[in-house]
Amino acid sequence: MRSFIIPLFLTLANFDSYASVSALTFPFQVRTDFPSHSLSRRDSSNGSITLTNTGNAQYIANVTLGGQEVRLIIDTGSSDLWVNFPSTVPTTTDTGKSLSLSYAIGSAGGDIHTVTAQFGSYTVNNQAFLLVTDASSFGSDIHDQGYDGLIGLGPNEGSQIYDKLSGDAGDTLLNNIFSQSSNSSNNFISLLLNRHGDPGQNYTGQMTIAEYVPGFENVTSMPKNDVESVLKLLGSDQHWQALTDKDNGIIGPDGQVIQYDSIVPKAPDGQLVVVFDSGFTFNQVPRDISDAIYGRVQGAIYDSTNEWWTVPCGQMLNVSLNFGGVNYPVHPLDTVDDNFGITSANGTHMCIGSFQPITTAFSLLGNYDMIMGMSFLRNVYAVLNYGDWADDDSADPFLQLLSTTNVESAHNDFVQVRMGGVDTSSASQWALLPSNEEVHSPVSEEEKKKQYQEMILSRWPYIFVGCLVFVLLVTGFIIWRCCCRKGQGLGLREKVGFVSTSSRRNAEGECILSVLQSFNSVPTSKFGLFGLWGWAGKRLWIWRVYLS
Repeated sequence: MRSFIIPLFLTLANFDSYASVSALTFPFQVRTDFPSHSLSRRDSSNGSITLTNTGNAQYIANVTLGGQEVRLIIDTGSSDLWVNFPSTVPTTTDTGKSLSLSYAIGSAGGDIHTVTAQFGSYTVNNQAFLLVTDASSFGSDIHDQGYDGLIGLGPNEGSQIYDKLSGDAGDTLLNNIFSQSSNSSNNFISLLLNRHGDPGQNYTGQMTIAEYVPGFENVTSMPKNDVESVLKLLGSDQHWQALTDKDNGIIGPDGQVIQYDSIVPKAPDGQLVVVFDSGFTFNQVPRDISDAIYGRVQGAIYDSTNEWWTVPCGQMLNVSLNFGGVNYPVHPLDTVDDNFGITSANGTHMCIGSFQPITTAFSLLGNYDMIMGMSFLRNVYAVLNYGDWADDDSADPFLQLLSTTNVESAHNDFVQVRMGGVDTSSASQWALLPSNEEVHSPVSEEEKKKQYQEMILSRWPYIFVGCLVFVLLVTGFIIWRCCCRKGQGLGLREKVGFVSTSSRRNAEGECILSVLQSFNSVPTSKFGLFGLWGWAGKRLWIWRVYLS
């Protein structure tokens, strides 16, 4: 876990990176004595859930379990619900199953229970969840940090609780809610994350189920990023992800495209694979991209301990990403983050570069290039449509993003907040250094090791095929050499003849002709291998090998 309360650790419990994470497997046992789910909707027709923003570092939704309200971090990168009750544990039913959930940093273990759950305007009976009695392995005193557990917003197939229980007993909370509606087009949620300290923003954080936040309905006209096609392309079990635009994925502070080759073996040329994960405070990007954003800033210093760039807080940096032909600018208040009271070695107040080099969350299996966390998601209104993840008869799941950041307004916000209302952004102290003076952050030995492992693990099928071909070639060479030695080798063989010539080039044609002619004398009960010939002086010997 990172220092202070930054939950850079949260998700991807089902993602490969967390390589050891995806390797978690549990034996399947059939159990038929679980009670079926019962669903009801409250009288209110409002499907909106208020999200509490804790210091721009985590977003919390209130869920009631067994009559007790708990605060849960919303996490699009995982699918399981777990709780460490701050006081008395309500009445629940123990299923007799236990498991441990691993995350990028930290874990949560306990027993699987069922309980009546209320989320927004929905009630679900016999909802499965993980009752965690000791959450210290996940984070230091989570209750003081403002939450009591986590609710995964991924699909059923990503839930380890679902894998543990039989039938639909382990269905996720969202899946149980979706199953109430007969209209599969309602199987979506939307997320609107607010930004503390932004004078130009006038909305609160919200999550909706099966409806849109009023005023943001234009999201339906945005491109549908087909996450399923990316999953099929990569053959991985990740969920909310998309491809950047070709050769135009991420635009740096100088207005130029940051060039970077994807580490994903099957990614289309010029495109990067991006995971959208509300469990990460900061965006996780390749080190070269992070350096391209912050390495030319005057006074920027890379903090090797925390593995992020520290930047003067008055530095306005405009960065954007492109998905589906749409540009999504990131607010400069998010690009240079001032929420954690950072100071330099000499006591100067500094900010954190939110495009953090991807280290802990590095994909050892090469399944993605970047993770866009809260500092990006605050700049979009996101609709996550579960499609056939929730209903087999539906279309593929997809993701739609509506930009909520206006570049001009964001500029004015930054001037007001960071520059005291006086626009000095064009002053020489804020000018980027020339590209040839870009500073590159150091790569740790651990990171080098992970990069090497990724290079091997993500390409193992190609390495295996290459090794197999090599073995076959070596074996063929050995057989050929044996056949070229008189009186040794394959036993049943016959010298067809030889071609005497001083020119190897001429001999090749004559050799092929001789081999073809030799087919006429092959017994029908035997299989002849031809083309095994070797040079002996200026004679090209041709052998025919019989396999009975």
